[in-house]
Amino acid sequence: MKFEVNRDVFSDAVSFIVKLLPQRPTLPILSGVVLEATDAGLSLSSFDYEVSSRTAVDAQVEEAGAVLVQGRLLADIANRLPDAPVTVERTDQGVAITCGRANFSLPTMPIEEFPTLPVVDGTTGVVSGEDFSEAIGQVSVAASKEDVAPVITGVNLTLAPNELSLVATDRYRVAVRTINWQSNFNEGDQALVPARTLSEVGKSFSHASEVVITLVTEGERQLIAFTADGRTVTSLLIKGNFPAVSRLFPADTPHFAVIQGSEVVDAVRRMQLVLEREQALRFSFTDEGLTLQAHGAEQAAGSEELSANLVGNGIVVSLKPQFLLDGVSAIHSAFVKIAFTATDNPNKPGPVLLSGQTSLDEPAENDTFRYLLQPNLLMR
Repeated sequence: MKFEVNRDVFSDAVSFIVKLLPQRPTLPILSGVVLEATDAGLSLSSFDYEVSSRTAVDAQVEEAGAVLVQGRLLADIANRLPDAPVTVERTDQGVAITCGRANFSLPTMPIEEFPTLPVVDGTTGVVSGEDFSEAIGQVSVAASKEDVAPVITGVNLTLAPNELSLVATDRYRVAVRTINWQSNFNEGDQALVPARTLSEVGKSFSHASEVVITLVTEGERQLIAFTADGRTVTSLLIKGNFPAVSRLFPADTPHFAVIQGSEVVDAVRRMQLVLEREQALRFSFTDEGLTLQAHGAEQAAGSEELSANLVGNGIVVSLKPQFLLDGVSAIHSAFVKIAFTATDNPNKPGPVLLSGQTSLDEPAENDTFRYLLQPNLLMR
């Protein structure tokens, strides 16, 4: 095997392939990247039985062939090569990489032991890359980071014929976003995708005009594939039933406050300075506006007043500041509507619902992102 490829093209392709490599692979070969040179050019791929990545780039191929090399080391080298064409050649010692005056030699791994990539074939839908990337960024932050309950470490996709919905929860909050798309899916089709994988897909395909989403069935295994601009990522789906969190969203929210998003973000970050990691922040809404109060360790405290338009009675809620920041930051509107829900217990306020507002008086047009956050116990 021997080929020559543009340095930037090679570095970009390798970086894409290694993003989803496992940190602690069960087998050494699963940390590898396959380089395959053919008459059509150079293809690169990785696969750890759960997640696969593949792409192809133009290259001048002198001799066809394929090798398996350690992925992260290859990426480190590719990212630091000088500005010159890259030559990669199979040798008796392994793989030789030459770029300008830089030379590297990498050992190879047994490619015959590498798993076969999944075949991407099944029901498909097409969505805007920009919209899909934005939706993933808004929703994935609410997915659980703990592996105790695997079903909530994923983002649940509802694949309807004309609408794609993304939902995530960690039991303390729920994030939902809906976008339009074109597909041949049926009502009720769903896919529970690991949040980490989906987040990398969103970053990698953010500039793609279209992303093709395909559900793939391989015997008892069900996978989902994302394809755009000659790149494909496949992921094994999480097994299990995602919680029925949609029923938690109130049908009507007559009691709410509207605040400027940037102001509340800055104020909450200032109040975080005196709070311990798990401490909550007190939000007091009145006709005069919003008051934030923080009480930290060793008598440290802080407070700040903000403008807010309140509709309904005054209310006090206690919220985890980082969870609130995650929700407000995901709302891409100048103003944020915080709606309050009631419970049978007056000392235990219901969840607050965050959504976007164009101004103090007007909801954001076509804004389909909603973020539901459970308060802590009421602070008096």
